[in-house]
Amino acid sequence: MRKNSSHTLWMYALVLAAGIVLLPGCSVNVKKEKNGQDKQVDIQTPMGAIHVSKDVDAADAGLTVYPGARLKPKDDGGDNKSANVNISGFGYGLKVVALEYESDDPPDKLISYYKDQLKKYGDVLVCHTSRHLELNESHDDLKHGNRSLTCDSTSGSNTELKVGTKENQHIVAIEPEGKGSSFALVYLRTHGKEADL
Repeated sequence: MRKNSSHTLWMYALVLAAGIVLLPGCSVNVKKEKNGQDKQVDIQTPMGAIHVSKDVDAADAGLTVYPGARLKPKDDGGDNKSANVNISGFGYGLKVVALEYESDDPPDKLISYYKDQLKKYGDVLVCHTSRHLELNESHDDLKHGNRSLTCDSTSGSNTELKVGTKENQHIVAIEPEGKGSSFALVYLRTHGKEADL
């Protein structure tokens, strides 16, 4: 749960979208918020499509919001803490839904709540790390048939709860923040040549 993870995701998608805009035969549709900032971008090309939206609900990540939690406020740059990105083309697809929240409750309560929530998707892997959430699954692993989720680290004060496979996973990343917690709900799905669902 990097402090600007959803901002990074949003910016990455827009840079990719800008590159595709240069392709012939593409259409771009941008919806704005009342303040003039981009809310949703849809790009269609003969080779694929990109959909990026700040309008995200926890249900899009397949989870419910911890009782009493609040969406993290925009950062100093005015960037949202949520994004829904869909990219498809050339037989490959990527969907990432990410939302960041804060709670007055300590991490152990959130861990218990989300372990129970995630059980519906399979066995829950509990990881401890000192880093912020990073989505860096290797496609080399998928090529070699390794679809199991693993922990990148085994120590630290941050907790990541993971369930699913490398190409279809739900993650809840929880960090202590003051007397409470901050947490991210993430859904990641890839499909294509090496990651058929």
